[in-house]
This record gives sequence, structure tokens and C-alpha cells, in this order.
Amino acid sequence: MKATGVVRRIDELGRIVIPKEIRKTMHIREGENIEIFIDGDQNIILKKYSAIKKLDDFAQRFTDAIYAFLKYNIMITDTDRVVAISGPLKKELNGEMLGQDMLNVIKKRESILEKTPKQLSITDNHSYKGSYMIHSIISNGDVVGLVILLSDEEKIGETEEKVVHIASQFLAKYLEE
Repeated sequence: MKATGVVRRIDELGRIVIPKEIRKTMHIREGENIEIFIDGDQNIILKKYSAIKKLDDFAQRFTDAIYAFLKYNIMITDTDRVVAISGPLKKELNGEMLGQDMLNVIKKRESILEKTPKQLSITDNHSYKGSYMIHSIISNGDVVGLVILLSDEEKIGETEEKVVHIASQFLAKYLEE
């Protein structure tokens, strides 16, 4: 465990304030969930919660199945990073932190369809040019991630739109159970 040197007092309602520097370092934004653990030495451990991260292996198999059918790059993200991806971009993007453009899509709860090739910033270090569809995964009223489909040059058709929509709805329902 890494010491921060920060000491905080618990208020009368049992709350503590996590310092801004730590929230920024850990990419914890207002309204996000924190998981609380107690280890064997009775230490309280706070961990950023990701509902999608629980689906790690399942999400990868899910994107693999979609890729086998559509042959387009397909990815599932949580609110911070790419959790699962299938297609040629897998080595570049798997596990990468999302860039500000994707964080804004999550914040605005957007679904985007770009049928003609356009530049898309997925991470701070990786932009992609092509057609794309982005659909928010909304579970229990909260955006928990995105389903993103990327096409090099071909226009995204009705079938691809429906697959992305169904994938996000399926993941949302799966997480609610």
C-alpha cells in the first residue's frame, strides 16, 4: 500500500473528503461509485467501482462474437478505459484510458452515429478515422460504459446500428440482474 501523507477527519455524518489530487490521479469524478473493502489487518480500502470491469472475460467473448459476425472493430468500455475490444485495433487500445472526447460522450449520455468517415479521438494518444457508432450503456439509470463500433471506410448500415444498440441494451440488462 502506498502512503499519501493525507489525514482527514470523519464528520458527524461519518463522511470523509477524498482530496482533489487523489481524485484526479485516480480519475474519480463527482457522482461515481467507490467500493469499500476491509483487508485482513482491518484496513479500509477504497476502490473505484466499475460494473463493466466485473464482466471482463464475458465482455471480451461478447466483442469476439460480434466481430466474427460484422468484421468491424468493436469495443466495450467502462467509464474510464477500454475493457474489451475485438478487431485489428485490439493491440493498440485494449486496457487504454479513454480520452476527453469519450469521457464527454459518457457525461452527456450520448449515442452517436457517424456514417461518413470522420476523425474520432478514443484515447488521448489514439485517434481513429472512419465511420463509427457509439452507444451508451445505461444500467440502473447510470452510464456505466460505451459500446463503440468502428469501420475503416464502409458506411455503417442498419444491421450494424441494431447490433450496437442491442449490445448496449443487453449489457445494461445483464448488469441490472
